[in-house]
Amino acid sequence: MRRPPLSFSTRLTLMLAALLLAYAGLVAVLGRSLATAHEQESLQRLSHGLAQHIVGHWPEITTTDPAESEAAARRALLQMLMVVNPGIQVYVLDAGGRVAAYIGEPGMVRQHQVDLAPVRAFLAGAALPLHGTDPMGGDVRRIFSAAMFAPKPGQTQPPGYLYIVLDGAARTQVAGAISLRREWLGAAAVAGVGALLTLLVGALALRKLTRPLHRLAGRMRSYSLGATATRPEPQHGGRGDEVQAIATAFAGLTERLEQQSAREAAQTLAHRETMAGVAHDLRTPLTALHGHLEALSGGSAVQQAPLLRAALAQSDKVRRLSQQLFELATLQSTDQVLHRERFSLDELVTDTVQKFAIGHPNPPVTLTGAPPGRLELDGDLQLIDRALGNLIDNALRHAPGGAPVRVSLLRQGGNAQILVEDNGPGLPPDLQARLDQQASLRDPPLRRSGGGIGGLGLAIAQRVAQLHGGSLRPLATPEGGTRLCLALPLAAPG
Repeated sequence: MRRPPLSFSTRLTLMLAALLLAYAGLVAVLGRSLATAHEQESLQRLSHGLAQHIVGHWPEITTTDPAESEAAARRALLQMLMVVNPGIQVYVLDAGGRVAAYIGEPGMVRQHQVDLAPVRAFLAGAALPLHGTDPMGGDVRRIFSAAMFAPKPGQTQPPGYLYIVLDGAARTQVAGAISLRREWLGAAAVAGVGALLTLLVGALALRKLTRPLHRLAGRMRSYSLGATATRPEPQHGGRGDEVQAIATAFAGLTERLEQQSAREAAQTLAHRETMAGVAHDLRTPLTALHGHLEALSGGSAVQQAPLLRAALAQSDKVRRLSQQLFELATLQSTDQVLHRERFSLDELVTDTVQKFAIGHPNPPVTLTGAPPGRLELDGDLQLIDRALGNLIDNALRHAPGGAPVRVSLLRQGGNAQILVEDNGPGLPPDLQARLDQQASLRDPPLRRSGGGIGGLGLAIAQRVAQLHGGSLRPLATPEGGTRLCLALPLAAPG
């Protein structure tokens, strides 16, 4: 059975323990090395003048010829030195650094040549500790004390040196047997206690530091299971750490996802409502058209004329609705005007009004107000004509009989304002509210009380205005009716 993976805080604690062990080992090694160096320096400083003292008080030791030296004096000196320090080794060197005599058991000397460079540095007062050759062999260099023999009368070169090894092999063995184990046990105990305390404090600190990560992981798991994400509590007195920043970013991400999901749900609902409204709007005229065509097929010549006119009216209603739906879908699929040109807006408004007056003795649409002069616009002439035509057509369908629709053109700063007014019942409250707030008339679609969707013509005019950087908004009408303002930015003078 596979064991579950360790948690993040547990892995951090184990890593901290490993780092503490490595650090404790490094400190122990460095501490031992520094302690040894300090001990050697202290011993060499304390015994710095030992060789010079012997040379000054026992001149018989200074000869490099064993035959001339007094054996009894050397033995007495060795006994005295062994009592003082059993670990030292006393050598007599010639001028070249070769061992001329060893005050001790014969046959112990294995390396007869001593490096004189450390000896000269010692005599010159160099910084301690200094390590020199161990004549008893081995690669370990030893601390020492040295003194130069005084030259005899007539000698230009000193006869040799007295060379005393202070930490010989015997002293190292005795010190290791007595103190090394104790030192290591003490150091290990101190390091262990310190490591345990540090590990305990570090584990508590890591637990506290990783607690926000655990809470964040819990929120993420809850959100993945369908729960609503909650925004993290703000940190007091600061901007928060990286975990707080991640939690805030996660909350913002979930909020955007929820908003996007809500928008998609609303768009899906709006699409369904639009399809239902379109089906309703198409079903009524298509049903009527089918009935008129059936009546035409079996009616008399006298009855065919009114039936044909009624069928054409229903067909025109279907054509107008399908054309408006197609135009609105085309306009909503783009964010820019594709066919842009400079044209005279005042001429376009005059021509559009005149088209509605053709064939009518009493024009249903009149152009009112003082002429504003030439107003040039940079945009799509066909779209502007279509938007204005929709506004006028919508006003005609809702205006009472005999009351003309009034159109006027004004200059307001850098904008042109086309006003379309009628004396009808006014706009529905929902449509009025959306236009006041500059909200879309198609998202969600407007629902008519009798079924179907409404406001397609106004939605097209609103979208055309938005594509040109303008707006469509209602204006106050103290005497009733509807007054719409199509505002469009004028072209820059050039």
